[in-house]
Amino acid sequence: MADKRDIRRIKKRISIRFGVDSAVRVAFTEDISMTGMFLKTPNIIPPNSKILIEIDLPEGTKIVIEARVMWAKKVPANLFHLVKKSGMGIRFLRFLSGEEAFDDFFEKLATNQ
Repeated sequence: MADKRDIRRIKKRISIRFGVDSAVRVAFTEDISMTGMFLKTPNIIPPNSKILIEIDLPEGTKIVIEARVMWAKKVPANLFHLVKKSGMGIRFLRFLSGEEAFDDFFEKLATNQ
């Protein structure tokens, strides 16, 4: 079945930090777009929760995004690495810092595909 989303998603593993009040947990992206990302993590936050996401780019720029958990799938810890989509689907709400740097970063990812 084809993906119904028309937003371009780039498969990329990026280390990020996230959390409800502050970004204290670490996760990795599986894919990323201009409007959201999929986070592979056993540390699930309930759907519809607002979270903060921090991304440190290689050149030192920090991106901070307020986002919403759109869906989450929690699996037992012993099966975490075996289940493909264990984690959370995240939609970006607004950039608190680094929006231009994120745009540049995403464009570089898209051209290197």
